[in-house]
Amino acid sequence: MNQVISASQFMIIKATIHDVPDLNVLVNSAYRGESSKQGWTTEADLLGGIRVNDHRLIEMITTTDSQILKYLDEKNKILACVHLEKHGGKLYLGLLTVSPVLQGKGIGKELLSEADRVAKGLGCHSIYMTVINERTELIDWYVRNGYHITGERKPFPADDPRFGLPKKQLEFIVLEKKIGEET
Repeated sequence: MNQVISASQFMIIKATIHDVPDLNVLVNSAYRGESSKQGWTTEADLLGGIRVNDHRLIEMITTTDSQILKYLDEKNKILACVHLEKHGGKLYLGLLTVSPVLQGKGIGKELLSEADRVAKGLGCHSIYMTVINERTELIDWYVRNGYHITGERKPFPADDPRFGLPKKQLEFIVLEKKIGEET
């Protein structure tokens, strides 16, 4: 049984494999294609193809120490989600997604706060993520929300269509936040 984490009219709970079709539509609509251009998190100009598929979402939900949290409205519609995966004493945060028509309303910040609570509950000392280097507005948003650019860079998997098909050379910037640091 899923536990309600947020006590407002919205709630954040763990996703299950039954949520995969809705999560797939949400994530791909926020990152790719014309629908993604309604929000500010689009990658449509950087990458073609899809952002995620059903198989990868099922993997994220069913792998040990990995979960997807879903943000639901009062009608149980998924409006946003985030993937969290424990790696030793750190929590990886990825796939932070908010419906393109709802971006800029604080939902992403609520999911970041929930990630902090999850990290503390799992005994993690920090949360880290990778962001495409070209996504400067997004990197700035994470910095404003307590994350630091570590200086570490990782190659973008240019030959793996599971992540999208790059339209130019890309790499990842690693960001990290120590648990307990305030923004």
